[in-house]
Amino acid sequence: MTMHSNAAPSPAAPILEVSHLGVAYGNDARKVQVVHDVSLAVSPGEALGIVGESGCGKSQTMLAVLRLLPRGGRVSGGAVRFDGRDVLALSARDVRGIRGHGLALISQDALTALNPAMTIGTQMAEPLIHYDGVSGAQARKRCAELLDLVGIPGATSRLGSYPHELSGGMRQRALIAMAISANPKVLIADEPTTALDVTTQAQILQLIDRLRRDLGMALILITHDLGVVAGVTDRVAVMYAGRVVETATTEDLFASPRHPYTKALLDSTARIEGQVSDRLSPIPGLPPDPRSPVSGCAFHPRCSYVRDVCHQDLPQLVDGIAGGEHPVRCFVDPFVTAPARRAGEAAR
Repeated sequence: MTMHSNAAPSPAAPILEVSHLGVAYGNDARKVQVVHDVSLAVSPGEALGIVGESGCGKSQTMLAVLRLLPRGGRVSGGAVRFDGRDVLALSARDVRGIRGHGLALISQDALTALNPAMTIGTQMAEPLIHYDGVSGAQARKRCAELLDLVGIPGATSRLGSYPHELSGGMRQRALIAMAISANPKVLIADEPTTALDVTTQAQILQLIDRLRRDLGMALILITHDLGVVAGVTDRVAVMYAGRVVETATTEDLFASPRHPYTKALLDSTARIEGQVSDRLSPIPGLPPDPRSPVSGCAFHPRCSYVRDVCHQDLPQLVDGIAGGEHPVRCFVDPFVTAPARRAGEAAR
């Protein structure tokens, strides 16, 4: 996959800011903390990737931003500001008002996200009629335009189709069309290509990237696949065990990963220039269960660079190089873990 050419972050003020966010489940007596002290920001037109294995807190962070945490979940600290408004302080009615128009979500599995008993056109038109007050005829025309925009052939005729009558790629395109129907300022794509084959995956990613540029939206792309963010995002935040462990421009992250976890993710990715006999380098073990938190650095049981201090103390997210903008949460010197690879080779 080709490295994104515009790797520098946007100079514009952030449209969405997440500051020291925490998410927990249960009561104080049996609290399970799944997100710890997460700070992120994205500017208009910018694409931010959030990367990590399943269970690292990526989706929980964004569900908290959208105020869509499942039953039992709650924000345990921090702040979320969207377009200058304190999202966590808004009433339920006001939050519904910014969903769609302000913040929109693309789920990872369109087949479960779409209602199987309703046609695509009915599902797409419903929010336009309810929230924007347009007529049925206007909504139908707008929906056909959106399906055409996302590359579905015969858009008008497809409005009468049910989800099971569409291919996986077409369902995902329809879900994207629904997400952008209200011209959101921030598009959150949560593993949008997980259920698709690699060819369709590439098409959907190109579509999301094109729409982001054409419509001027900010994009937050959640994925476990570093190859996905290489061609789409401007910056990347790597999460592990509910914490951000490294953040950098996409180019810098691939050229010189500083956290051992980021390096391990890159080393476990298949490369097209490799030999057929080459073996992948899997990361041993699994992320820790949040019900049984690990003392010290959460990654130390799986880390190749572990030191005594890693067992005892929690590293802070700090920049290891003076004057840089590449913070990492690790006690190990970043130059020890950073391989001498060019960004183009790493992202190919």
